[in-house]
Amino acid sequence: MSERTEFGPGRPVVLRGGTVLPMDDRRQVLTHTDVLIVDDRIAAVGPDLPVPEGTVVIDATDGIVMPGMIDTHRHMWQTAMRGYGADWTLTQYFVWYYLEHGKLFRPEDVYAGNLLAAIEAVDSGVTTVVDWSHGLQTVDHADAAADALQSVPGRFVLAYGNIQQPPAEWTGTPEFRDFISRRITGDDMFGFQIAFDVTGDPAFPEKAAFEVARELGVAVTTHAGVWGATGDDGIRLMHDHGFMTPETVYVHAASLSADSYHRIAATGGSISVSTESEQSAGQGYPPTWAIRAHDIPVSLSMDTSVWWSGDLFSAMRTTLGADRSREHMQAHAKGDTVTHGSLRAEQVVDWATRGGARALGRDHELGSIEAGKKADVVLIKNEHSPVSFPLLNPFGHVAFQAQRGDVHTVVVNGRVVKHEHRLVDVDLAAARRRIEQTVDHLRSTMGEEAWQKGMNPDIPETTILDNPYTYTDYHSSSTHSQ
Repeated sequence: MSERTEFGPGRPVVLRGGTVLPMDDRRQVLTHTDVLIVDDRIAAVGPDLPVPEGTVVIDATDGIVMPGMIDTHRHMWQTAMRGYGADWTLTQYFVWYYLEHGKLFRPEDVYAGNLLAAIEAVDSGVTTVVDWSHGLQTVDHADAAADALQSVPGRFVLAYGNIQQPPAEWTGTPEFRDFISRRITGDDMFGFQIAFDVTGDPAFPEKAAFEVARELGVAVTTHAGVWGATGDDGIRLMHDHGFMTPETVYVHAASLSADSYHRIAATGGSISVSTESEQSAGQGYPPTWAIRAHDIPVSLSMDTSVWWSGDLFSAMRTTLGADRSREHMQAHAKGDTVTHGSLRAEQVVDWATRGGARALGRDHELGSIEAGKKADVVLIKNEHSPVSFPLLNPFGHVAFQAQRGDVHTVVVNGRVVKHEHRLVDVDLAAARRRIEQTVDHLRSTMGEEAWQKGMNPDIPETTILDNPYTYTDYHSSSTHSQ
């Protein structure tokens, strides 16, 4: 924990002399530029800005100042199991969480996971996260999730879900309505969505849950286009019943037909791409190539730390890599060569910032560095790293060179929450103790054999191809020839 008394409430802050990526409509790169923050807003952007007396000055020279990143889909409650499922397939994930051990999570375990995930997000420059919280088996679990998020100085959206019951059931309970009336108060730092999936059952059992969302005036976020689980039938049902709206966020969308993409584009929805997840778990190939072809808005997300990293630097570079790999492979299959790449570094940086703001309907105040907008700002600077220079292509640097250890300063809603690579007023030791208690609970309840089996799934046998060649001892042959 780092306590920085100079960052008192209401004290202005200026980041001096950095390379600023405003992520505005003009796609500017501003060198030797200051960003002045007063209260919760960006007051001015420009060179050599005059500042109010008492302003805290942060030297951004040789650094990149960019908007806070926005993750539109992260199962934060699962962070207590960080890395446990590194070798899972999507099937093994479903079995572990949906059918077996996910039921063992107590409210305090959801709290522990959300707390650590929220701290981790802020630390890595992700200032807004949608908590795709489908572990809320009871309202007590939901209160624990909300308590954890609201204890951390970040901006969060609780996407309420429950994988243990059909969505029509839990959205229809008095307890759910009571939770909303108690906890969803219009707080600028704490938003709300409803999270559930559409299976494609012709009876459309999810219809009642959509009707609740419509009545409450809140967005639905749904895993769409997940191979073998959710697909075109679900999209068609949503469309035919009028539940596809501009506020709807479709997660993954990796195994959909052109017809489904057309429906999403026509109704104004957006897609949250989790490239690390899609290219590893089996939802389908990361679909950025198809999304661009249909002109659908894109945001980025990390999915879950039970498998993957929890930072959007990884999301940006893996998204670029997956998209470009497919483009090259398609060209090679036709005997052709790609001479100019279609997806650029600038685009994935946009998706990681303003793309998330668009998906949340908050592009007017988040996702870019412009006077009057909310002061969610990140400084990337690391004087102790040889990777910090030269700074030639700022977008390429963010997408391919930077990492969470390079996040020098993070400002959320005008409040400095990280500075000089240290979190401010965050009790990391307390979060560690809570995580240890959750791990102890799960491990002891499951039993050591089940714990180890879950973490180390069986490895399929590898078939070794017959080799038509006979190896020759070339060294011996060379000796005999002499």
